[in-house]
Amino acid sequence: MAKRILVVEDNDLNRRLFCDVLKSQGFAVEPVSDGRDALEAAHSFVPNLIIMDIQLPNISGLDLIEAAKSDKFLRTIPVLAVTAYAGKGDEERIRDAGADNYLAKPVSIGPFMAAVRALLERDAR
Repeated sequence: MAKRILVVEDNDLNRRLFCDVLKSQGFAVEPVSDGRDALEAAHSFVPNLIIMDIQLPNISGLDLIEAAKSDKFLRTIPVLAVTAYAGKGDEERIRDAGADNYLAKPVSIGPFMAAVRALLERDAR
């Protein structure tokens, strides 16, 4: 059965790119454009991995990661954070929120897929 990945990204181009790349690698993908829908989608889709944009309208990706990690149903799902805002101290804040890994945009496909596979393999152990 294909691993399931929830992609939370408000930028249409980035969301399509992430989803197309993941689908081409055999993953089942659920795209979410509005962070307000992310936790509900995670509960219904039951992903093996969540890819979370940090800068979302209406709600911060950091807040969503913290909410997921405090949810008894979602807390064990690894989170790969992606953000265009990669200033000093951001990685620490993102990891403190509960993200398992972090990539700065623009994201290259090779490192992106390596990060996805590493989190899925770690989760499978």
